[in-house]
Amino acid sequence: MLLEVSGIADSKKNPGYLWAQEDSDNPPNLILISHEGNVVKTIPIKDAINYDWEDMTLAGDQIYIADIGDNKLERNEYTIYQFTEPSSSVNLIESFKTIRFKYPDGTHDAEALLVDPVKKDIYLITKRDNPSEIYKLSYPQSFTELNTATKVGSLSYSGVVSASLSADAKNIIIKTYIGLHLYRRNESEDITKILAGPFTNLDYHIEPQGEAVAFAADNSGFYTLSEKGFSKDVNLYFYRKK
Repeated sequence: MLLEVSGIADSKKNPGYLWAQEDSDNPPNLILISHEGNVVKTIPIKDAINYDWEDMTLAGDQIYIADIGDNKLERNEYTIYQFTEPSSSVNLIESFKTIRFKYPDGTHDAEALLVDPVKKDIYLITKRDNPSEIYKLSYPQSFTELNTATKVGSLSYSGVVSASLSADAKNIIIKTYIGLHLYRRNESEDITKILAGPFTNLDYHIEPQGEAVAFAADNSGFYTLSEKGFSKDVNLYFYRKK
């Protein structure tokens, strides 16, 4: 059983499976789980550090894992790992790119990541700021120098724990512990502009500590997965598109 899942992404290279990650105090692993919720494989990411992994996404053929949690607000910089999505036959991820960044205004605890698959801009959404703030790492990000994120907006609520952009780039889900907020998007529209606009509240089965959401790769719906928390079980939920 996975105890502390904080991010998921539906696999494109391995249909019928999701990638998952666990947060702080867990090994730096990429975990493959079936759409039925069974753990199939754990793939170590060589030399990566899991300080506090909080979200992940698959944009194009690239996986991004966001080491952006900061519960004590003590970190000087944060990290995003980027690498090509592996096949299920891979046993070790030996190569990745590292995007190191800081905020322009101090520390933030963030748990949500979005990547525009066309423009390749990276968006980070904070959790405990009230309201949650949106920061951007514009493409091209440096893999050698420390990047500085730019504040580009804020939401009308706080407590954001995950985010997902659909494969056709037309829908965005922002997740809190108690809700799922759906934003509609024209593929060419700026993500910052969309998140400043109206949203729809989706039906949601409240989870023990639900910190992960991901659209299905075929746009048929979306998945949510929780940390175990104080619950006996951890369930993978699928919400079919209406």
